[in-house]
Amino acid sequence: MTEANIIALPDVQSSTDRRNIPIQKVGVKRIRTPILVKTLTGSQHTVADIEMFVSLPADKKGTHMSRFWTLLRGVKDPFSPLMLVKLMQSMLTSLRADSGYIRLKFPFFMEKMAPVSKLESTMDYDVEYIVEAKGGHTKVTQSVTAPVTSLCPCSKEISKYGAHNQRSKVTIAAEVETNFPLERQAEMIESCASCQVWGLLKRSDEKFVTEHAYENPKFVEDLVRDVAIRCQDEPAILSFTVEAENFESIHNHSAYACISMTKPIEDD
Repeated sequence: MTEANIIALPDVQSSTDRRNIPIQKVGVKRIRTPILVKTLTGSQHTVADIEMFVSLPADKKGTHMSRFWTLLRGVKDPFSPLMLVKLMQSMLTSLRADSGYIRLKFPFFMEKMAPVSKLESTMDYDVEYIVEAKGGHTKVTQSVTAPVTSLCPCSKEISKYGAHNQRSKVTIAAEVETNFPLERQAEMIESCASCQVWGLLKRSDEKFVTEHAYENPKFVEDLVRDVAIRCQDEPAILSFTVEAENFESIHNHSAYACISMTKPIEDD
């Protein structure tokens, strides 16, 4: 096929649609691709599941699906909130759209040192970025989910010895206007738990974890309230949702709690 033939091909997507029905989201889902993520020490390689959508006017037949992939292939910098704002603007310009939506989900890894033995091991955290652009405003939500230990205050109070505990997952979904370290967001969660969890523990570490959790009992309600206070104290976070799920060890169900809050705008 010659270059002249390629130029002559009709652009069906840009043709007029007479049904006069706008589409709020059209684009691509389930893109799995290697990416770089910004960290406190540089960048980290990981693999992300990505979806990218734009709005489509009522008079346009379709969007150009290949351009989403072209935009992703052109990304050279590590992903971060500020980088995603730029990517959103590029997407809206390329697709000639008024609004857009980008979502990334990927595992994030941190090296952690055991509390007593100081042995190092890797912990994985679930991270999600959601970028929404509408009416000239772009909003970036950075979510981090961390596993922790929670010990039941009621069980400790009513028992002659011992107390039941369980592994929990706590998520901070934070709206941010600037780059905010993923490591710090994970630390905000872990600092509010009965105890952290580690990939590798020796017996001396296990003794510490057991006793530390016993001295710091937390209901699922305590978890979300304590994490919410940390979010309120963080200037980089504009609004947030904190969720906690306790995978109960004495029940066949989970305990769950959620707090959502938007900070008041401070006068200059």
